[in-house]
Amino acid sequence: MRPLRGSRLLGFLILGAFLSRSAGTLRAQPAPDHPAVTVQGKTYTPRSILTRNMGNPEDQTTPFPPHRIIGNIYYVGTRTLSSFLVVTPQGNILIDSTYERNVRTIEKSVQQLGFKFSDIKILLGSHAHGDHQEGDALVKELTGAQVMAMAEDLPALREIKPGGKEHPVDKTLHDGESVTLGGTTLVAHLTPGHTRGCTTWTTQAEDNGKTYNVVINCSLRPPAVVTPAVAAEFNRSFKLVRSLPCDVQLGDHPAQYNMQEKYAKLASGAQNPFIDPRNCTLEADIEEAMLQAILKEQQSGAQSNPAH
Repeated sequence: MRPLRGSRLLGFLILGAFLSRSAGTLRAQPAPDHPAVTVQGKTYTPRSILTRNMGNPEDQTTPFPPHRIIGNIYYVGTRTLSSFLVVTPQGNILIDSTYERNVRTIEKSVQQLGFKFSDIKILLGSHAHGDHQEGDALVKELTGAQVMAMAEDLPALREIKPGGKEHPVDKTLHDGESVTLGGTTLVAHLTPGHTRGCTTWTTQAEDNGKTYNVVINCSLRPPAVVTPAVAAEFNRSFKLVRSLPCDVQLGDHPAQYNMQEKYAKLASGAQNPFIDPRNCTLEADIEEAMLQAILKEQQSGAQSNPAH
């Protein structure tokens, strides 16, 4: 093949530079970040909510100081991915294994609290996404825990196979079913939308002679495009979440309940900052406002671009 010379070479170089700049510009353009909603004086967009929840890759794998939340419920997750340990006299329950690469981090947090990782007898989850339940197989391998999951999430869970591992499910749960160990009962509430089997857990915890209702919310974050079926699921879930008795609201991402801000108050010796009934439905308020804004935007777009 003859080498390019003169003007032909210059032309190719200019074209190459133009294409390179164009590709770089396209890559740099952010995805649309709308609509925006304002709840309690704070504005949220789809991107800001996702960033709030996930943080950066370091946040997702860096352990947050393990701590007691209330009663027999402890936090053993990372900066942005929740994992909860429920301690009982007959063994412990872990909720959300997060990523497989975090399992050893969770194990260390459990040990720092003075508990044995091998004492985990039951593994539960919030929903079938890798950042919440990818580590299930490794937790079972290390502890022998019985893995339980909501029926509607089983197809998606079976697709989560880190390193080719089959996703273990020892018991299928259904809406309203209870899981009991050592005198502690957790109730599984189907709150679909984010996934088909998104599971919100409720329990009660004793603290300073009082009993408190604890709600561990599954994500209520809607997708970028909402179908009528998904909208119906979310509407059911918002109604259900608001009906749950709640003194302590937790979530599958700690930002959903302002964990870092509340944790900072623990050392003050004041009343437990996690007891916060006034804000139990704040996350639902944010996500429902976003859902309605997305639906309104979709409807407006459909009306301005009618099918021919």
